[in-house]
Formats: sequence, structure tokens, C-alpha cells
Amino acid sequence: MKRILIVEDVALNRDLLTQLLEEDYELVIAVDGAAGVEMAAAHRPDLILMDLSLPLLDGWEATRCIKANATTARIPVVAITANAMSGDEERARAAGCDDFMTKPIDEDVLFATLHRWLG
Repeated sequence: MKRILIVEDVALNRDLLTQLLEEDYELVIAVDGAAGVEMAAAHRPDLILMDLSLPLLDGWEATRCIKANATTARIPVVAITANAMSGDEERARAAGCDDFMTKPIDEDVLFATLHRWLG
């Protein structure tokens, strides 16, 4: 079973992603960017769903840390944000994110994205 790390500080969003994914994937949860970086190294997930607006360490910086670490650099990181402003996707990709999605989560887009990265 593929492992997904969800890095999300809002309980409602975590719960939604958990409900959508828990049957098909092993889930690991982090509630802030710093914990996300630690959990990525500890659990080596197959994919990371990374909120960009996070406490302690935002999603952009957490992604930079993950991509700078040789043990986690190849893990695909999918940015997820509610505040999709002009240039945010480019900024997320510049930080190392491999893909980009907006909130509210569209289930079809989520599953298509997971299929693209996880098969």
C-alpha cells in the first residue's frame, strides 16, 4: 500500500483528505511544516500533500527542506492551497513542489493527481 504524508494544519481539511484516502493509502499526518519535514524523513512516504499556509514552517520552506535532503528529495510534493493568488503555483514549483492543487479539494482532481504520481 502506498504511503501519503498529509501536511495540513486545519482539522476539517485533514479529516476530508483522510476520509477520501484512508481506504486506498497508508496515511501519515503532520499538523505543521516542521513536523512535515521530520515525518517525511522518518516515514519516507511515496507522496506528500503539502498545505502552503502552515504554522512554524510554511509549506514553501518545508518543501525546500524536504527537497534539500538526499533521503527525501525524490518524494513528489503536491502543494495544496486555499489562497491561490497569481504566481503561487510558480512560487510553489520554484520551492520544489512537483504539482499544485487548490482548495476546496476537487475529488476528481485529487485522484487524477495521485494516479499521475503514484500510478
